[in-house]
Formats: sequence, C-alpha cells, structure tokens
Amino acid sequence: MYKPFIQPPELIRRFYPKRLWRMNPLEQSVYLTFDDGPHPEITPFVLEQLAHAGAKASFFCIGSRVAAHPSVYRQILKQGHRVGNHTHQHLNVWHVNQQDYINDIATASKLIDSNLFRPPYGKLPWYIAKQIPSVIKAPAQIVMWDILSGDFDQRQTASACFEYCCRYIRPGSIIVLHDSEKAWGRLAALLPALISFTTSAGYSLKALP
Repeated sequence: MYKPFIQPPELIRRFYPKRLWRMNPLEQSVYLTFDDGPHPEITPFVLEQLAHAGAKASFFCIGSRVAAHPSVYRQILKQGHRVGNHTHQHLNVWHVNQQDYINDIATASKLIDSNLFRPPYGKLPWYIAKQIPSVIKAPAQIVMWDILSGDFDQRQTASACFEYCCRYIRPGSIIVLHDSEKAWGRLAALLPALISFTTSAGYSLKALP
C-alpha cells in the first residue's frame, strides 16, 4: 500500500542537529505549521478554526502569495500567529542555481519579517543552508518537522492523514499542514479533527517561538 507520509529518520535528524525537528518533549505542546499560503479562502478558514480553539500556529508563507494577498497575511499576524519564510516562488533547490535560490529567499524576506525558514519540499543542502543567515532576520532558524501530515497528496483521504498524525503525535511534535488549494480536499476535514484530538488529549497548540 502506498504510504506518502514522512517522519524524518533519526539518522537525518542527527546529521542536521541545528535544524529544528521537534520542540521540547517535556512540554505537553504540539506545534501546527502551515505551508504554501496565504490563500484568500483557505487561510481564513484555518485562522477561524484556530481562533475557535484558542490555538496558535505558525505559517510558512510564500513571498509571492504574501504580495498577492497582503490583507490575509496581516490577519495571520493580527491574530498572534508566527510567520516564516518559505521562499518567494516555492523553488525546488535542485532545479535552480545556488544564487538564484538565495536571492529568492532574500526577496521573500523583504515581505516576511521572520528569522524562521522552511525549505520547500524539505530539501536544503548544507552549502546553501549556511548562507541562510545572510538573507533572513537573525538569529536564523531552519525549521523542519516531526510529522508530515500528507494533506498535500490527492491520493490520500482526510481520515488517512488524521489517523497517521494521531498515531505519531507526541509532546513537542511539529506537524506540517498546508493552507493551499492542493491540500484543501483533505485539510477541510483534517484540521478540525486534529485540533479536537490534540486538545482533548491535553496538548496545548502553540506557535513556534
């Protein structure tokens, strides 16, 4: 059976110890993160769900979409959530030259005032990672994840994504979701269920520091 979900192997985490994979395991907290927004309809839905639960989260925004939907971006900030840089054009680091990739992050940084960066597709070689501090706010922090929900995969159902998250969630988990059209078919049902599950289990839903 096809399994799209990725929980990073321990070996990879150890190889990149300076990247943020999980928050404090001694705290009963979970960190929802949303990539690829802002979206004029989906992001407000996410914000409404979070507000209803009294939860905070982090949004890794694409610069070009911030430029296209500035009012939605401002609403994220107004509601007390965290934002991070997810490049300006959602570039795949293997498909562009090194300087173009760094320049794209720098362009997004002009719109997204944050020291947090998450690479699209989770791909970021060390020789580019070491340049990130030169183009985003200090102290630069590369944020990865503990659980990739799979909401972006149209072959999956919302229930499959939900069951996977519930199986692997633990104190300090950083969970990747997407406020994008591609994920909407799963996110619409997944997010309310996930918020209900985590809060009922005694977790606090927090934004990244």
